[in-house]
Amino acid sequence: MKKLGVSRQRLLEIFPGFLSWSIILFPFWGAFFVPRLVAYFTVAFLVFWFYQSFKNLFLGIRGYRNIQKAAKISWRQLYQKEKKPSWLPWHKIYHVVIIPNYNEPAAKLAATSLKSLSQQEEIDKKQLIVVLAMEARAKNAQSKARQLKKQFAGQFGHLLVTFHPGNLPGEIKGKAANEAWAARKVKQFLVDQKGYSLDYLTVTSCDADAQFHPRYFAALTYFFARDPRRYQRFWQSPIFWYNNLDRVPVPIRIIGIIGNINHVSHIQDPDHLHFNYSTYSLSFRLLNQVGYWDRDIIPEDWHLFLQAFFATKGQASIQPIFLPTSIDAPEGESFWDALKNRYFQCQRHAWGVTDIPYAITQAKNHPEIPLSLRLARIYKMLETHLLWSTNWFILTLNAWLVTLLNPRFFQTTLGYNLPKFSGAILTVCLLALLGVIILDFRLRPANIKARNLGDYLKEFLQWLILPLASLFMAVLPGLDAQTHLMLGRRLEYRTTKKLA
Repeated sequence: MKKLGVSRQRLLEIFPGFLSWSIILFPFWGAFFVPRLVAYFTVAFLVFWFYQSFKNLFLGIRGYRNIQKAAKISWRQLYQKEKKPSWLPWHKIYHVVIIPNYNEPAAKLAATSLKSLSQQEEIDKKQLIVVLAMEARAKNAQSKARQLKKQFAGQFGHLLVTFHPGNLPGEIKGKAANEAWAARKVKQFLVDQKGYSLDYLTVTSCDADAQFHPRYFAALTYFFARDPRRYQRFWQSPIFWYNNLDRVPVPIRIIGIIGNINHVSHIQDPDHLHFNYSTYSLSFRLLNQVGYWDRDIIPEDWHLFLQAFFATKGQASIQPIFLPTSIDAPEGESFWDALKNRYFQCQRHAWGVTDIPYAITQAKNHPEIPLSLRLARIYKMLETHLLWSTNWFILTLNAWLVTLLNPRFFQTTLGYNLPKFSGAILTVCLLALLGVIILDFRLRPANIKARNLGDYLKEFLQWLILPLASLFMAVLPGLDAQTHLMLGRRLEYRTTKKLA
């Protein structure tokens, strides 16, 4: 029975990569044997891509309006105006903010995450409990912690430091294992020793470069206080690569811009199947209920949601807070170093494909969750990862390959019109891309906005390399991760370099 279980697990791990490669290679052999099927598949995908492009744009526009609206709200006043007896008291809510870091410079932490936390508005900053989750194996971890504690002394309710030991059994080096260690230490200190109640605590996971909106924690307090499902909820802000967007290479910049708009769109998706990403918040009670972050995984965000989803019998969900969090785009000491860092960051994110076997296994073990809901979650993950690794090949090659490889099919009405139809759909989709570019102009902070005609011209000309940038900075790293998993070759966690 044990061997059978391992065999099933390997089949599940092989499945995503096998499916991606099957889609990519389909037109190469299908052009000879089933050219009409290749053509119909390509047409269907082009229609789907058209729908997705304009849906993302329209949701992005709505997200922009929500961001503008949320920034004007006084969350404390709104709480006082709407408060009901069932709501939690504002002053009793505390926010634990875990900042896992490895070799990030102390100056980077001080100038980004810690500074943005010290500038929070509308709440007593004593309600913030900041945790520097250090890696014991990191160089100068002790001295860096002492420096930061001294610099920010007295600015928060607590400024705690944890040191995650290296080489603990059953762990993979990375953010998840570090955060799990830190969260357990915080619970021991706050709940077990100091008597804080889990019912009044939230936990926010963030990266060392995260810069929170000044009213993020006031908004989080408001939503946590009023929500009757607060112990089954995640809260997610839009994540934007705006900290250093003006100084990273063009291929990274344009991928980041598309990612920004996609993220603000996805957190509003009407199907409500989106996942938390990068920097997010949840109740400490829920985190404790699921047993904290699993320590043997690399991308921890989606995985934690899946843990919560199955632990709460499908009740866990995500609510957007439209106050953006700004983070760093990958960069390096040189142009090529930056591209390499972006490739490995994307590959690491794409290693979340390991969540598909996990979700399928857990779905089988939780029949109390409606089957439709379990299947919808698995489908959303499959859709995301398959689109990630295959969309470029379908959009760029399929319509031309089937006619080039099979000249006889090109002489048919379907074969003759397929490249024309593909070109027409992709041309119309350029309007959606134009909308994304304009929307990005409106969303950017003032310090990185285009200032003159020359700046605007450069901004538009950079999009000429989008096909190459998307292939090398997004599609191939995703396919690389899926292929590694398919072949049974595990990835190791690589931290993305942060420049001070």
